[in-house]
Amino acid sequence: MNRRWLNVLLPALAGAVFVAAWYGVHGWLSEDNRFLLPTPGDILGALQEHAAELARATLNTTIGALLGFGSAIATSCLFALVLSLSPLVRRSLYPYLMLLQLTPVIVVAPILVLWVGAGLRSVVVITFLICFFPMVVNTTQGLIATDRNLVDLFRMWRATRLQQIFLLRAPAALPYFFTGLRIAATLAPIGALVGDYTAGSSAGNGGGLGFAALVYSSRAQYPALFATAAVTCVLGFLFVAIVLALARVLLHHWDDSFERSDI
Repeated sequence: MNRRWLNVLLPALAGAVFVAAWYGVHGWLSEDNRFLLPTPGDILGALQEHAAELARATLNTTIGALLGFGSAIATSCLFALVLSLSPLVRRSLYPYLMLLQLTPVIVVAPILVLWVGAGLRSVVVITFLICFFPMVVNTTQGLIATDRNLVDLFRMWRATRLQQIFLLRAPAALPYFFTGLRIAATLAPIGALVGDYTAGSSAGNGGGLGFAALVYSSRAQYPALFATAAVTCVLGFLFVAIVLALARVLLHHWDDSFERSDI
């Protein structure tokens, strides 16, 4: 069988088995507990019933995720350039990056609400904090992992520091950059969702998927809660798919890992 057809049929088969198992578990639960696991049909019904609310919440979450994700990309690239300049700079600043990464978002959220207010700005900052670390670490590693023979060749030809960075190190770091970008793309919708859940606001219809999940949970609308989770998964898939497509377009001609990848 053609490999392209296998790539379509195998996931479809796995999905069918998963849905069948889902219905089986739902039927196995007692009548009093079946509300804990709505069926896919119930979730689709909730999607239709709350379509307008979920569309508005998805738009708000997408805006927060994009703003935080975009600012993390720009800032991490500049920060990675600084960190790649010397080992002394890296040793001086890296502990503070680790401290930033290890600080729980649930602790930061109330502080951000005090500083910038509840709503979109807090969501953007939280998304930025979650996406920034994997981006700056991977990009820095790519900039300092350039082939030493090529670096010596550039030095032999008296290339300036800027020429080394932008003509050699930056192109060589692209696979590392896209690895960090893929991780950050996975985390961006999650960061926006968590930010909206902990520091979001519904003022001016500004609530996102996290706020919607909070509302549906408080009202015991469990099919709608599962529908919110499904929409969030689709949003995360779109973020990652766009990054993977961009990476394949830019790198598949010269980077073997993207040429051979089945993902």
